[in-house]
Amino acid sequence: MSLDLTRIASQVGGMAARLKALGAEKQRHLEQALATANNQAIDLDELNRKIANSKTTWLVAGLVDGLSRHYPPPPLPTDFTVLATDGSHIDVDRNRPARCYLINIGSVSLHYGANPDAVLKSSPHLYADDTDLVIVPLGIKNREQPVEGTLLGIKRAVDECQRLAELAAVQPPASSNLALLDGSLILWGLEAYPEFVTEALLDNGFLSHLDRIRNLNKDKRLALASYISFPRATDVINTLRVALCPREIVDSDRYCPTCETRECDAVAGVQDKELFASLLSPEERSALFISQSSVVRKRYGEHRVYFFYLRLDDEIARLEIPQWVARDENLLNLTHSLVLDQCRRGQGYPVALSEAHEQAVVTTFDRENFWQLVESSLVEEHLPTPTSAKSFSKRTRWV
Repeated sequence: MSLDLTRIASQVGGMAARLKALGAEKQRHLEQALATANNQAIDLDELNRKIANSKTTWLVAGLVDGLSRHYPPPPLPTDFTVLATDGSHIDVDRNRPARCYLINIGSVSLHYGANPDAVLKSSPHLYADDTDLVIVPLGIKNREQPVEGTLLGIKRAVDECQRLAELAAVQPPASSNLALLDGSLILWGLEAYPEFVTEALLDNGFLSHLDRIRNLNKDKRLALASYISFPRATDVINTLRVALCPREIVDSDRYCPTCETRECDAVAGVQDKELFASLLSPEERSALFISQSSVVRKRYGEHRVYFFYLRLDDEIARLEIPQWVARDENLLNLTHSLVLDQCRRGQGYPVALSEAHEQAVVTTFDRENFWQLVESSLVEEHLPTPTSAKSFSKRTRWV
């Protein structure tokens, strides 16, 4: 039976009415956020010290070059290449006869200039060996972590970065290149897993591939960035909350529950993108900020994640870059100019990422065909193909 929309129409209408009623209050909070960000009386060094000493349950952005600075787009190089990867996967299905998963990586290399060229590829890979299906701590038995669900999504991000490093390695010397990933450079969710999982996927996986990309700058210009469309982050707004708090040290667990004045609530409910939609002119980027994520601070080293916001025609995008890009003005400017150019060509979204996604996408039809291929291959080898009654019932209409 399909969803009966008539039963929830009134609930949706009520939600819309509540959002409209909150609009005026949110506008006041946005105006306070703008006033705080533009307040030249704020001592930025003192604010950075306050941020460093604070203990909050919410992410607070570190400052690099202020709060409200903005930069126009740098000129495009004559010849350049944009590389991008994206991925899809088919998860382990316990209702199927074989335990395995598939990761499909789409990759794109777009060269612009005197000799334009484009290379688009799809690279599917089946993982079915015992070493692929679990992550095992060295020398410890019975603590293996299955690679499925959230962890498989992180594994896919590692594979995307690996393929990006491979693409970057074959670019010619003295070339100008931008390597793009979709989403965040921060492998969120690893805090929920044991230390050996983080070592395997982050230290020996994702960060090792970033090392390879950084080292390629010895004979070429190669910037790396991740692109986040329609971001919902509040890191910079939380920095303003710290600035508004009258306490020398902000401790959200200790002081906030009993605080009566709640000065920081003056910017509550505002997102970073709403702040920068007012601060930035079209095609400008914001100041640089530093992610204070615990996993980044503890493990990323030279790849510590910086970020800035970019104003496009229809949205504010968030760009995350590693420290070695953020501290190199040439690479930072290359990132700004090439991402902006990609968005112009791609109707507001980087065309290289759009094409990589098209190469990577796995449809529902693809998934069913994949499992049929698996089952038929097992039959050919005279292997049992048990499936659960639940799986069978989903594929068989009996009413």
